[in-house]
Amino acid sequence: MALPQTVVLGGGGFVGRHIVARLVAAGHRVIVPTRRREDAKHLIMLPTVDVLEADIHDPRALDALFAGATAVINLVGILNEEGASTFERAHVELPRKVVAACHTAGVARLLHMSALGANPAGPSRYLTTKAAAEAIVVASGLRWTIFRPSVIFGREDAFLNLFARLSRALPVVVLAAPNARFQPIYVEDVAHCFVQAVGDDLTHDARYDLCGPAVYTLRELVRLVGEVAGAVRPIVPLGPGLSRLQATMLEHLPGKLMSRDNLLSTQKDNVCDCPFPAVFGITPTALEVIAPQYLSPTAQRSAFDPYRASSGR
Repeated sequence: MALPQTVVLGGGGFVGRHIVARLVAAGHRVIVPTRRREDAKHLIMLPTVDVLEADIHDPRALDALFAGATAVINLVGILNEEGASTFERAHVELPRKVVAACHTAGVARLLHMSALGANPAGPSRYLTTKAAAEAIVVASGLRWTIFRPSVIFGREDAFLNLFARLSRALPVVVLAAPNARFQPIYVEDVAHCFVQAVGDDLTHDARYDLCGPAVYTLRELVRLVGEVAGAVRPIVPLGPGLSRLQATMLEHLPGKLMSRDNLLSTQKDNVCDCPFPAVFGITPTALEVIAPQYLSPTAQRSAFDPYRASSGR
């Protein structure tokens, strides 16, 4: 009997690798396209995973990738624009191409990663383009599911790890938007929801906000990270004007730790106004349970930890 075949766009990224591992455990053949196979080499060891070099922005490449697939998962998104990599290209043009390729290849099932706070009238380009993508998916005529998580944490995250590095490296942490509110969700909980939804008819044509069990201000999160990392530092909160100045300066530095668009996004609280979706049958994991496993000074580091976690080892 042939395995169900799922294409995961963005499968080599932070969230994608957890979803791919769970799909494999659930008995799927998984196709992960990437610009360079080397970038997704951590997935090659997984059985029933094919990592293929492809330009996912090329409609013909998408048509070929989706041929024979039973479902497509689109996780592609960017937090900052750089050169030709714009919010419009990643969040709007690509979903439009994905929907078209699904129709061409006869793929009826599409799962899409959006963002909490996506809104056509949102304060930032990130949030407005995420909302535009949702509109494309909803109007697609496919059996769609949209997920809108708050900030996602886990061993390879770019959020808590950033503040841990800053706390270890700096005598003080100068913090823009200190009162911005977040409700962080564990990456394995997000992956669970995606993989369950692939074959769950109850999740068709539905949007789900995904949040963890607790709400924190950014200042509280940075304080917590410093405590867990063993590097508590004084936090200097910035007001709106100095926050904009800091974002403008950081936007032009290598690595782009923050941009003005990121700052605008913090004007919208990144929290859920509803319970965790009961259809997924789990209680979201507390940040305090997981963060010490990868932020504390005694935490063991291993590239294989994500796969051990998903397999129960």
